[in-house]
Amino acid sequence: MKIIVVTGSTRGLGLAIARQCVNDGYKVVTVGRNMTEKLHELINLYPDQVVFESYDLSDTAGIHSFSVGITKRWGRPWGLVNNAALGCDGVLATLHEHDITELIKINIESPILLTKYLLRPMLINRCGRIINISSIIATTGFNGLSVYGATKAALAGFTRSLAREVGKANITVNTLAPGYMETDMTTALQGEKLESIRRRSPLGHLAKVEDAAYAVSYLLSEKAASITGTTITVDAGSTA
Repeated sequence: MKIIVVTGSTRGLGLAIARQCVNDGYKVVTVGRNMTEKLHELINLYPDQVVFESYDLSDTAGIHSFSVGITKRWGRPWGLVNNAALGCDGVLATLHEHDITELIKINIESPILLTKYLLRPMLINRCGRIINISSIIATTGFNGLSVYGATKAALAGFTRSLAREVGKANITVNTLAPGYMETDMTTALQGEKLESIRRRSPLGHLAKVEDAAYAVSYLLSEKAASITGTTITVDAGSTA
């Protein structure tokens, strides 16, 4: 059974990705700070396929040992989905330096380090899949999300160069750029702001977390063996 590591998988998009990976027959190592009721339910339903590893990715100094531990406990991963991210809404001029540092650490530094160390067993196997969850904000921009957008654009750049580094080892690296979805990160977008985003979609609705999870499912599969170094956008057409 192939092993997929999914960060930020205790709720929202990460949980939807974990659930889809289970449906696809993978063993899923979910990573998050704290167990949630919904993840606990998934583990109870599929005790042989889903495990939980508690880790705070802001602790970048411990990512090496954490990654080694994952491989020792569960085996060499086939796939890594870097989904964990911090969202911080605020105009740059008034955004606290601490918040900027945390955004960069969790959204850029930690996925790069986690990839560095979980890539090594993939290189030994000479196969694997790495998927970095970015955002349409990386290319479209949005008022109050300049630092968040910068971190997501950085992930897309990371994807393209890493894909060239590891392609000869049969490892693909891709970015998924979801649009606005109804998750914990977008609960602040209510009323007219949310409706204006809906109106941007030719389909007249927001993409669902399941839609993004289906795209991850495809990128993890053998059907996507020749897709690497690119970005797939799932946003109900709002950036069309």
